[in-house]
Amino acid sequence: MDSEEQTLQEAIAAIAQSDPLVKLLQQVKVGRMKPTDPGLAAVTESWLATYRKAVMVEGLTKQALRRINPEPRLALLIETGIITSSHPFVSALVSNFEQALDRAND
Repeated sequence: MDSEEQTLQEAIAAIAQSDPLVKLLQQVKVGRMKPTDPGLAAVTESWLATYRKAVMVEGLTKQALRRINPEPRLALLIETGIITSSHPFVSALVSNFEQALDRAND
């Protein structure tokens, strides 16, 4: 595995480890948790911070960054009401992702 692929795999592992979609989104969909639950907000914000760190890792190409594009996951979190598009953590993640794409090599 080359250095770029290893860096990408590490970023994916970090994101997946704290991903609220895997366990908690289903709880909201079936009504066991409310989207406004403070515990859910804490987990989601922690995950967003982890995601920000992952996209800011040096050495990822545009192609690698596109593989970890946060927008589809953010859309699900926003759709279920867990977080809003105007939340500072969401804005920061989107901004950092766009910056990373701008500075990345092809």
